[in-house]
Amino acid sequence: MVTDLVQIRRLGEKARAENFRFRRWIKSHNFVERQFRRAAEEVHAAIDCRECAECCRVTEVRASERDIAHLARFLGISERQFVERYTMLDEHKATILKRGGSGCVFLEGNDCTVYEARPADCERFPHLLRGSGSIESRMWQFVDRATYCPIVYNWMEKIKGLTNFRPGH
Repeated sequence: MVTDLVQIRRLGEKARAENFRFRRWIKSHNFVERQFRRAAEEVHAAIDCRECAECCRVTEVRASERDIAHLARFLGISERQFVERYTMLDEHKATILKRGGSGCVFLEGNDCTVYEARPADCERFPHLLRGSGSIESRMWQFVDRATYCPIVYNWMEKIKGLTNFRPGH
């Protein structure tokens, strides 16, 4: 299992074109989703997200109205105060959590200071075990995530083996 973030970035970038081919290939074949889920569970069990936190440094997190209400209540402030202090608009005018020099405004080292009340997208990340639609329908997300998330990188490599994908295809 590869967990070194520098190695994940290098290997994930190197495999990017292959992963796009794999994504297209997997959509044209029929697989039992249960085997992908089992592989995801095994990789999730072997890697502790909270030791990595790279997703908190790299990704933008949309903040839904429900997330805002939940986080404001958790922090003991009004929703308006929360929005003013902790959110910003992305290039599409969607509300996201503010970002600082090291990523998410709530990240301290590798710890999320609002972990118990974190947004739904954070709770479900990397969306292998929890997400809407089938794993195959979410494959487009995983090509980029394989460049920074050890769970996604290792899962993609594992399911390539399970499906007998040959990189030349």
